[in-house]
Parts: sequence; C-alpha cells; structure tokens
Amino acid sequence: MTSTTTMSAALEPGHRERLMRLAHEVSFEAGSRLFEEGRRADRFWIVRTGTVALDLHVPGRRPAVIETLGRGELVGWSWHFAPYLWHLGAEAVSPVRAWEFDAGDVRAMCAEDAEFGREIADWVGRVVAQRLHASRVRLLDLYAPYGSGMLT
Repeated sequence: MTSTTTMSAALEPGHRERLMRLAHEVSFEAGSRLFEEGRRADRFWIVRTGTVALDLHVPGRRPAVIETLGRGELVGWSWHFAPYLWHLGAEAVSPVRAWEFDAGDVRAMCAEDAEFGREIADWVGRVVAQRLHASRVRLLDLYAPYGSGMLT
C-alpha cells in the first residue's frame, strides 16, 4: 500500500528506526478485539500482516465498520491526544501480526526530541484527517438518503 499515512511513507528513516526500537511483535486471531471505543488508549500498532477493521458504536445497531487497515498502517491514534481514550473500536478481520508500541514511551520520546515529536504529530494528524474523512463517507453511505455521493 502506498499511502502518506503508512509509517514507511510518513517517517524519515532515522525517526522510523528510532521508533522501531520500542516495538515488540504481537499477534491477534481473527475476531479478536484490539480495543473498544471509550476505553484507555495506552498503546498502538503497525500492521505487519493481516487486516484490522475500525468500527464505530451505533446505538441500536451493529458497530459500523469505518475503514479496514492493512500492511504498514497505523492502528490507533487516540494514544497521542489527551485524555487518551479510544474514539473507535478495532477488530482483527483475519489473523494479524503487528508491531505494538507503548504510548507513554513514544510520547516521552516525542517530548525529548522536538523534531521527532513533530514528525510523529504530523503523521498522526494525517491519519486522523484521513480517518475523519473515511468516517464521514462511511456514515453517509450507511445513513444518508442518497449515500455519500462523489466526495473528493
């Protein structure tokens, strides 16, 4: 996937290497919940293999899948913004292997090195903007009388 929101596209090599020093490998079985909307956001992941669906709680209905993430994608951005609570939920659609990061450790690295912190903040900000757009389009598709139309 070629996207400005993947870690490899968003971070310069030195910062990517520095971030990866904090990573540890984890696996999730298909159907496993990575996190729930409204709960504490204390970690995040980069997908290595598999697929993760982001979903939004809709009262009286099944959660609405907002976006599906794959290789190289950031899973979770709420860890970067106080009060550090998940804004969406996430579930492994297929078996997932990922790199997991402790949010507190990454925020501490950002505070110690302003250039690294700006690059992480820019990356996470682009992810938030892209997810907001995806959420809007998906909710219009699900609930608007004529769907999302042709948004660009």
